[in-house]
Amino acid sequence: MTNTLPHVELATDPAGHTEVFVQAFNSGDIERVRQLFDPKAVFVPEPGKPVTGEEIISRTKEFLDGGLPLSATTRHVYDTGDGIALLIVDWVIEGTTPDGEHVRTVGTGTDVVRRGPDGKWRYLVDSPFGTARADAE
Repeated sequence: MTNTLPHVELATDPAGHTEVFVQAFNSGDIERVRQLFDPKAVFVPEPGKPVTGEEIISRTKEFLDGGLPLSATTRHVYDTGDGIALLIVDWVIEGTTPDGEHVRTVGTGTDVVRRGPDGKWRYLVDSPFGTARADAE
């Protein structure tokens, strides 16, 4: 059986990870996005509500299914030099839905990425609302 996953050129340094994620997200292909997560990753789609495993993919797909483009800028990269880095990322999902509703969702993510044995960086922790309080209304 051949590998049917779409090719994603993962980042070889942590500073490039955000751009790779934006490209995968904007492709609308959840299999491209899946490749950017470490097998032990944690995703926090809502403050205080982390998910793991296949739930990462189903919750990420909820964002993709909106069909709106993501833009993101890495504000800071804190690289330990030992295969772990913290990224602070400002992002926006904005556009008009098929029913004409304008949507704008913004956040500042606090993400942890890890360099794999292949030298490529993947999410260990993806927390898009990383600066939000879990009890905020």
